[in-house]
Amino acid sequence: MKRRTLALRISHSAFRTPHSALLLSAFCLLLLFLPARAAEKADLLVTGGTVLTMDPARRVIPDGAVAIGGGRILAVGPRAEIERRFTAGQKIDAAGHAVLPGLVNTHGHAPMTLFRGLADDLRLQEWLEKYIFPAEARNVDADFARWGTRLAALEMIRGGTTTFADMYYFEDVVAEATKEAGLRGVLGETILDFPAPDNKTVPAALAYTEKFLARWKNDPLIVPAVAPHSAYTCSADTLKRARELATRFGAPLIIHLSETETENNQLREREGVSPTAYLDRMGLLSPRTLAAHVIWVSPDDIARLARNRTAVAHCPSSNMKLASGVAPVDKMLAAGVAVGLGTDGAASNNDLDMFEEMDLAAKLAKVHSGDPRALPARRVLEMATIGGARALGLELQIGSLEAGKRADLITVSLRSPHAVPMYNLESHLVYALKASDVDDVIVEGRVLMRSRRILTLKAAEILSQAERLAQQVRRSLK
Repeated sequence: MKRRTLALRISHSAFRTPHSALLLSAFCLLLLFLPARAAEKADLLVTGGTVLTMDPARRVIPDGAVAIGGGRILAVGPRAEIERRFTAGQKIDAAGHAVLPGLVNTHGHAPMTLFRGLADDLRLQEWLEKYIFPAEARNVDADFARWGTRLAALEMIRGGTTTFADMYYFEDVVAEATKEAGLRGVLGETILDFPAPDNKTVPAALAYTEKFLARWKNDPLIVPAVAPHSAYTCSADTLKRARELATRFGAPLIIHLSETETENNQLREREGVSPTAYLDRMGLLSPRTLAAHVIWVSPDDIARLARNRTAVAHCPSSNMKLASGVAPVDKMLAAGVAVGLGTDGAASNNDLDMFEEMDLAAKLAKVHSGDPRALPARRVLEMATIGGARALGLELQIGSLEAGKRADLITVSLRSPHAVPMYNLESHLVYALKASDVDDVIVEGRVLMRSRRILTLKAAEILSQAERLAQQVRRSLK
């Protein structure tokens, strides 16, 4: 209408000669048929699904869409609006699906997928000392770490995890396999006071970690980290040197904390304080620190974590299976501690299913407190997305679907029998939907899985190599 009005005004105020009239006609036709604004180019459009943004307003957009370009989210909004604004060479029809941020697994040991089911129904110390540590000493090398990480990546992609935190050995190889799969990782090289599969001394472990930090610094997918195992496996000097290395590189520090009552009691006897107070005294509690498990903590310990802005990875499945205890997640969240969800390694879980962790986290909090309102579905979903991103220090990059953030998102089918009917999408994602309902996975704008078909990994080869290495593990323990 505006173009038509402009054309008429021009016709009455200019071009009054016969020759000019022809020019005027051509000009008016051009104005009438030119598009109002050229469509913006995107690499990928995900359209037609119910978009759960997890943004500050927690917007849910029925029949929504996400435009992606250059590895980032260009826009999020109603489908009609996004399709009017953007064109793209690739499109995913998400009708009948939820579209949400990729899930964030804040604690794991990726290569330990190859120890899945090796030793079950044991307490942590017995499980570690009699089975896991010996199996690692006899089997873990760079080849083991590579194929174990590929197996973990295959499982995580199929379950909608797009970012994971890891601490293990040969972490440089873990990083290579993670990047190859297209996943995002905060990856920590484990440091111990006793010989590990990759480094036999603390100086060797620190030197390896320094090279690892330097190699992967500023990588778009990999965030390298320092990972002293725990206060009970690392001396004060080792902890101090690990902290100094992390500080020098501005890197995250990942550590196990207060996983068992035994750990707490032993450290209290040795140092006179709780493990949390001890790490605080050592300067290890900081905004860059991610503490895993954090079960046996007092109100004072929680206050220390909050004051130092130290994040926590809550691992409900592993904590229950090893009978380690129940983390006071509700109290930590109330104190302002950033808490994400983690699977732990597949050797103690025994899977890497974040949908299962959401379901169990909510139910464990309810049965432990006796209050069905404890840890509601919305809060748990936050822990698996934007809360997990915050725990990893990545909340400005991932964890919600907002323009400018990295394009990490998943589609989840709402068409299975267990998904019908649906009255509340957030509750459905936590209590009803499964990892097997994930259809599409996108990280940094790259499609890793399309309609349940993995595009970045060779599944058959990975499964074959996993069985080869499992046979090796079996032989080593005879």
